[in-house]
Order: sequence, then structure tokens, then C-alpha cells
Amino acid sequence: MHERSSVAELVTALRSELDRYSPGEKLPSSRALVERFRAGPVTVSRAVAQLAAEGLVVTRPGAGAYRAQPSARPAPPAGDTSWQEVSLSGDGSPEAVPRTVDASGLLVSLVPPPTGVIELNGGYLHASLQPERALAAALARAGRRPGAWSRPPVDGLTELRAWFARDIGPSLGAADVLITAGGQSALATALRALAPPGAPVLVESPTYPGMLAAARAAGLRPMPVPVDSEGVRPDLLAAAFGATGARVFVCQPLFQNPTGTVLSEARRPEVVRIAREAGAFVVEDDFARLLAHDDAGPLPVPLAADDPDGVVVHTRSLTKAASPSLRVGALAARGPALERLRSIQIVDSFFVPRPLQEAALELVGSPAWSRHLRAVSAELGARRTAMTAALRTALPGLGLARVPSGGGYLWLTLPGSEAGTDEAAMVQSALRAGVAVAPGRPYFSAEPPAPHIRLSFASVAGPPEITEGVRRLRTAWEGTPAALTPTPA
Repeated sequence: MHERSSVAELVTALRSELDRYSPGEKLPSSRALVERFRAGPVTVSRAVAQLAAEGLVVTRPGAGAYRAQPSARPAPPAGDTSWQEVSLSGDGSPEAVPRTVDASGLLVSLVPPPTGVIELNGGYLHASLQPERALAAALARAGRRPGAWSRPPVDGLTELRAWFARDIGPSLGAADVLITAGGQSALATALRALAPPGAPVLVESPTYPGMLAAARAAGLRPMPVPVDSEGVRPDLLAAAFGATGARVFVCQPLFQNPTGTVLSEARRPEVVRIAREAGAFVVEDDFARLLAHDDAGPLPVPLAADDPDGVVVHTRSLTKAASPSLRVGALAARGPALERLRSIQIVDSFFVPRPLQEAALELVGSPAWSRHLRAVSAELGARRTAMTAALRTALPGLGLARVPSGGGYLWLTLPGSEAGTDEAAMVQSALRAGVAVAPGRPYFSAEPPAPHIRLSFASVAGPPEITEGVRRLRTAWEGTPAALTPTPA
């Protein structure tokens, strides 16, 4: 059971028992709660802290926890917020571009599923794959650094910027890099900096829902460019630039989310050349470089490494390979674009908190970091193989076009509309069967060519849970209307 689930369950249990105690009466000791609920001391401590934050209990150091006095504050009056619907819809002028802020495609992977449901829709490494000891040690060392809580440079710590620059390519230096609050922040900053509201922006189809959400929230219009087994198609990219007048193309050349595609060696210079001739930027989202599997072989260098003209704006982060809460990433650019990116970031957030930057620097500079990356590489490869084998045995009727050599996902095609497959019904049926999967619709900026689901093998505990998850998925599939009942291969 995840720690978050244990804490939530204990909070619910304790909250239901508070009426047994009079205001000011002492609750059982932490040791008694540990024994009674068979929970760890940390779980008990967090549960009591949450109740204290809710104002239900009062903690006294060295004495214990007591039921709080009932609040004397009157209930707030019911308000009427209906006026906001008109205000948020825009100013009514014909030039105004209506903004839509839809985070539903992101919440699918961010909100934990109910207790007992296997999380095949997650977007981050399972807790067992995260370097928790190394992170704790790095944070402790960072806290002892002189000036750890002082104001950092607005661009980020020079040493951390230099580390990212070396990893991107030898032609970049610390002066070309900005530290960001994770990859999502880097993408949002790049989109706002490089395209004005109302402008079209070219995106791969399918692509990462978080980028689509950020583009729409900035008032941009995502326009799809299809990908195939070698990545984005250069002929369609050139045609899209010509038809739309777009000045930005966002792509994931390495282990693309959700398909796992790697942009082929032949197409890499073509993509940059086409963008350069269109007077456009390529935003390179290099989110999965640290998630290569142990059988991936040599990786292509980032597009930004071979780009002297500043066509490519590069984004990456440590979050995916370390922890959801290590929200430290980087933006790399050249020329006036870098100053625009810097200005947008300063306006939005001033800077990334220095303790987090110091901890990131401690982490990547420690021997534990390389050991962690090797372990993740091997584990992800093993889990991918386990999920692929389980799907081919239990669900051969689902289309698995590509087995990736990096990242943490598999992209499955459901039988198309002619078979009557309902993607949403499949996702709901899976949840009822005890497994959470990500629907494919949020990955498309326009109408999808077929129904899809995305399965994560990175967010689960290991191969046994993968096998059980696929078994539950088969149960759901067989119960979905118009499903093609699979037979073992």
C-alpha cells in the first residue's frame, strides 16, 4: 500500500472517532496508535499532523495530541459566483481569442487512483524506483551549504546550469541555460515566449497532453502533424508550416510520449532545416533521455547540440528520472529568444527555490546518481518486457505497434469505430475491474484516427503487478460493448 493511502485511511479512521473525546481530552499516544492500526510511526505522525492542520486536534510537544475546542466561527454565507462565467468568457471583442484551461488530460496521470486499483495510468516512477535515500542525503547536504536559503541568481545556480549544458552538448555553456521548475514549467514558458496569443503552434500527433493544455491556456491553437515509425513526417511538417504560418513546432525526438518513437537519423536535420526555412523555432522536449532502457544502445544527441543558429529551444528536467517533487528542469536557447524566455520566467515566478536547486546539484554530483540511472534503466527494460509479454498473451487483439527502448509507456490501439469500440467505456470498465489506464483522446489536438489507451509500466511496483493489471484489463475488455474477445496467442 502506498504511504499516501495509509495516511488517508488512518486520518479517516481517527476523524470518525473524535466524537468519543471531549474538547481538550487527550487522544491515545502515537505508540498506541501504531500498535492498534498496525501503521508505521511516520504514517501516524502524518495523520495526526493532518488532523491538526484541519483544526480538529491540537498537538503539544512532549505531551501528545488533544481534541480541539469546537470552532466558534459561524458558517460562511452561501455566495453566488454565477457572474464569473460571463467575466471569464472574454471581453467580447472579435479579436479576442477565447482561452480554455483544461487540465483533465493531466489529472488522469496526476491524481492517484482509489485504494486497491493498479495504477497503469501514472506518469512518474513508482516509489520503489525513486532514489529516496540519495534524495534525502542530497537535501540534507544542500541544507548545510552556506547561503542555502538565500536568493539564487534569477537564471539559476551557475554550477547547475553548467551541468545541464554539458549534458545537452559541448556547444552550449551555462550562459545558454535557464533553470526552471520542472519540464512542464519549461514548456509553458517556451510556448508563451515564442508565440503570441491566437497564433498556431505545430505539434506532433499524438503528443503530450500537458503541452497541449499549456498551449491552449496561453491562447495558442495547436495544429497536428502526424508521426509514423520514424517520428514526425518532414513532408507534412513543411506543408503545415506553409498552410498555417506557424512559427513554433513542438516535438519529442527521443522516446516520444505516448508512442515511444525515436526521430530517425535521416529526419533529424530535415526537421531543423524545415523550421529554419520557415523562420520558426523547434521546441525540443527531451523529457525521457534519462529513462533509456538497458537495451536502447547509443542515443542520438539532442537536436539543440547541432544547432548553431538558435532554431532549437531545448527543455528537459530531472523530475521523471528522480521524483515527482524534484521539480527542477532546464531551458536552453541562443540569441534574443533566450532573453525573452528569461523575462517570461522572471515575471511568472522570479526564480526556482534555491534549496531545491542545491539539492539537485548535490544529487547529480553524487556517485548514487549514476547507480540510480543504471538501476532504473534495467528495471524499466524488465517491466516493459513483462508488460509486452502479458499483453501479447492475454490481449493479442489490441494493437501494439511499437515496443519502445526508453520511457515508461506502451501505446495501444483499440479496434476502430467500425468495431464500435468506445474508448471512454473501456477506461471506465477497466477502473471497475481494478486497473486505471489513460485514455488516448487527450493526446490528440484534433480528431483521433482511432481509439487508444496508454499503459504505464513505470508507475507500478513490478512485473507481478503488471501481470495482474493486464489480467484485470482483459476482464474489462471482455466486458466492454463490441469488444473483440481475445484468444491467447
